[in-house]
Amino acid sequence: MRKQYRAEGLAECDLAATPVEQFARWFRQAAEVAHLFEPNAMVVSTADAEGRPSSRTVLLKGFDEEGFVFYTNYDSRKARELAENPYVSLLFPWHPMARQVIVQGVARRTGREETAAYFRSRPHGSQLGAWASAQSTVIVSRAELDASYAELQARYPEGEQVPVPPHWGGFRVAPQSVEFWQGRENRLHDRLRYVAEADGSWRVERLSP
Repeated sequence: MRKQYRAEGLAECDLAATPVEQFARWFRQAAEVAHLFEPNAMVVSTADAEGRPSSRTVLLKGFDEEGFVFYTNYDSRKARELAENPYVSLLFPWHPMARQVIVQGVARRTGREETAAYFRSRPHGSQLGAWASAQSTVIVSRAELDASYAELQARYPEGEQVPVPPHWGGFRVAPQSVEFWQGRENRLHDRLRYVAEADGSWRVERLSP
């Protein structure tokens, strides 16, 4: 199970001025050129107050110079861990392109207006799902979850506005470092990392593979 990666790589002179600009370039290539399935899927890794880690795949729902945004139940394991320890890692595993992007930063909740605007853009079924699932809690059976959803479906039929759950919302991860990893031949990969400076600028450093 071994694959030889590409010959062409990633040079410092090819990088954008900021990591978000560079991410936008690679994200566009992943979505529009490589046509990857769910290029916005990322592995979100958190740790509790004792440093015990946990990871899961979450969909990125927006990004700008302020950070990378995803949404979740605020009672979920990831949200509870972020309340104890706001440091988070995001990993975009674009395997068909032999690329990865690794973001390390600090997560903060989005404002309720931003959360509400996104919630109302979701499909009706996804809005109901946010109410039906007490995310990360133990349930007796799938039937219990389905019954909860059916009850909500009867209460809020298609076309009726679903209220935004108070226990649901977004996190914005403000990056402190962003690594762009390009697979190369002979496992001599290119790894270029942006690191935030105190004055708001970015330093670029090359890491050994």
